[in-house]
Amino acid sequence: MQNLLVTGGAGFIGTNFVYYWLDKYPRDNVIVLDALTYAGIRENLPKTDKNSEKNSQFKFIHGNILDQQLVESLLIGHNINTIVHFAAESHVDRSITGPDEFINTNIVGTHTLLKAAKKIWLDKNQPEHRFHHVSTDEVYGTLKEDDPPFSENTPYAPNSPYAASKAASDHLVRAYHETYDLQTTTSNCSNNFGPFQFPEKLIPLIITNILNGKPLPIYGDGKQIRDWLYVDNHNLGVDLILQKGKIGQTYNIGNNNEKTNMDIVKTICKLIDKEFTENNDMAKRFPNAPQSSGKPAKTLITHVKDRAGHDRRYAINSEKITSELGYTSEESFVTGIKKTIDWFLKNETWWRKILTVPRFSITI
Repeated sequence: MQNLLVTGGAGFIGTNFVYYWLDKYPRDNVIVLDALTYAGIRENLPKTDKNSEKNSQFKFIHGNILDQQLVESLLIGHNINTIVHFAAESHVDRSITGPDEFINTNIVGTHTLLKAAKKIWLDKNQPEHRFHHVSTDEVYGTLKEDDPPFSENTPYAPNSPYAASKAASDHLVRAYHETYDLQTTTSNCSNNFGPFQFPEKLIPLIITNILNGKPLPIYGDGKQIRDWLYVDNHNLGVDLILQKGKIGQTYNIGNNNEKTNMDIVKTICKLIDKEFTENNDMAKRFPNAPQSSGKPAKTLITHVKDRAGHDRRYAINSEKITSELGYTSEESFVTGIKKTIDWFLKNETWWRKILTVPRFSITI
């Protein structure tokens, strides 16, 4: 049985990981530590009832990874043997306008966790432990059209404050393994999508803007290329790394699914158009959507000036995790995007509540 501390577990990927893990390993204890900043939502996670056995293996702690004393108390009090570190500021646009928060959370926060893990696990001789660090393909920089995909040996070349902060945290995790023999693993993933994703990111923003009849602002020509990964494919990869990954190693998790931003937008437009065609209730629920007045969703597309330092292409080579750990994507992009749209249609109250708070103004 494992006792997991999941940092950032009230965020998008962390939330999905918690449900994935509790479903697959119901005997394990899962403790979530989350500061509940703008993108962390407690209601995303399972409810707990002291008088019920349901979700008795799950506990939520409202706190910050920068609080080393708190982290140490959780490691001791819950006999934690595995840290899965999702907590991070992750939106590039925000890192350009306010990089300080990214430095504090992504670099100093990761270092705080590492110090706590070293003190409790190594200094007190706990031989079996794991610190798994979740990172991004953006640490590798950008690719030209004919470049091979990023591998674990690709030199780091981050181009945004966000990517630089994640690169620094990756290096700290590696250093704690090499210097102190902390049992670490790292995963660098491509662009995730799926349920619970905060509506500042491309796919949920497109879905909600279409349903609200708002413009779909596209940076530049919209031909920026990303490798799109359904969130539970990512969680499967993390699971395999925790179960079979080699200590001190890095594994890239991708989906071999390169698509331009414009391709993604047009695909979502067509799928939501189809929903309106096949379901008469859609026009009643979303009267501001263009389809309710007989227009296709693509009429909302608007091109705006490209952002500073915008990476042109990301692509992940997943050969290492595939050949060494047996990883295969269980959801294709097609099945994953349909599940995602369906989730947002079924959870209108969730995203409407978020959109009523004037927290962000995002371009794609």
